[in-house]
Amino acid sequence: MKQSTREDFKKNTHGKDSALDIKGSVFTLTVLCLKSTDNAAIELALHEHLSRAPRFFHNAPVVIDVKALPHDVSGDAATTLDFALLTALLRKHNLVPVGVRHAAPEQLDGVIAAGLAILQGGTKPEPVERAVAPTTRASAAPPPQTTTTKIVRQPVRSGQQIYAKGGDLILLAPVNAGAEVLADGNIHIYAPLRGRALAGVTGDMNARIFTHSLEAELVSVAGHYRIFEQQPAADVHGKSVQIYLENERLIITPLI
Repeated sequence: MKQSTREDFKKNTHGKDSALDIKGSVFTLTVLCLKSTDNAAIELALHEHLSRAPRFFHNAPVVIDVKALPHDVSGDAATTLDFALLTALLRKHNLVPVGVRHAAPEQLDGVIAAGLAILQGGTKPEPVERAVAPTTRASAAPPPQTTTTKIVRQPVRSGQQIYAKGGDLILLAPVNAGAEVLADGNIHIYAPLRGRALAGVTGDMNARIFTHSLEAELVSVAGHYRIFEQQPAADVHGKSVQIYLENERLIITPLI
């Protein structure tokens, strides 16, 4: 058997004959925010939520968020959650668990043993206080924050995803069924929205979605979403609307 050389390795990892490429991307993931470690209660709640839109969640990738789980008297996160059993429960309901967010240090072994990824948003170390020497010089003004606006002039086709990182997204053509548009800021669609639109994807609860004709499959602002299995309600279907959060509730109102 021929022994691999360093040149072969470089060719396989950097050259055109490489077996794979690793690239960053953006995907829409459903977040399951757990409030209990009781598997029976979790399954009952799952059945209730999934029955509302079974086709939408079929084989959907899921992130398990354990931030809201109860803590014991010492302040440690509850460790009674069996991640292996939870993973099997989710798969039973045709969900695909991919990772855990906000896991406490004492939960990490269970997460890893269940074959789940540990996602950002876990426990952070306490900040270290630093002494600052007094000075008479005025503090430098922080640099102005800049945002990027992405403009798309062509229709967004089924299966296509458009993401505006760090700013707003403006679309001058329709978003077709099966397409997905995302933005860290607002989304303005000067045409029909028939696919999915997710604004404030990094957590901006002041983000909004505007569209000339609401015919969407899903809309979301800062993770608060609404699914339309059939079509939006008659009072907003096909109308020019804005979509925003108010007291953490998703509001859809016609534009006047």
